[in-house]
Amino acid sequence: MELDRNFFFDHARSPLFDGKFRQGQVDGLNLLLDYWECRHPQEDTRWLAYALATVHYEVDRTMQPIRERGSAVYFRKMYDIEGDNPRKARLLGNIHPGDGARFCGRGFVQLTGRRNYEDWSSRLDIDLAGNPDLALEGPVAAAILFEGMRLGTFTGKAFADYLNAGKTDWINARRIVNRLDKASLIAGFARSYLAAIVPLP
Repeated sequence: MELDRNFFFDHARSPLFDGKFRQGQVDGLNLLLDYWECRHPQEDTRWLAYALATVHYEVDRTMQPIRERGSAVYFRKMYDIEGDNPRKARLLGNIHPGDGARFCGRGFVQLTGRRNYEDWSSRLDIDLAGNPDLALEGPVAAAILFEGMRLGTFTGKAFADYLNAGKTDWINARRIVNRLDKASLIAGFARSYLAAIVPLP
């Protein structure tokens, strides 16, 4: 379906952006909508709404890809094989000292860990592992967001597990990215985005 952008922005402005957009927010939303319309125009619009809601929360309404906040010391502690949680580091594929900072979270959904950067290098045929900051580029970040949520690459859960012909489970859809962290908040964003995508009868 082709989205009515005027309707979308008119109806997203007040409930989601306090009545006023910044240019970066408009640019980011247009990037995401362009990707969806180009790649998945026949897919369930609830998927789009939930992806936008996820971005809304993950990047604190900037609607732009971001780098995870934190210092090299923090990333070493959290994600590095020489940090405080070597088991987590190994799960992320961070097997070399320095990987914790090198492969910190980036993008719309905070892609994290050497294993994930290598996986998306292969999926997108670009050298994300060699140049992790590519995940901050809008088209790359959008592809990781939508395809990761569609295919279930982040946690093993996908859009279709929670938003399908039989159910609309906005709360548990958070499991696609991050267990149930802020699930109710993001569910509310998703409902607002859906109302801006699909006019109510």
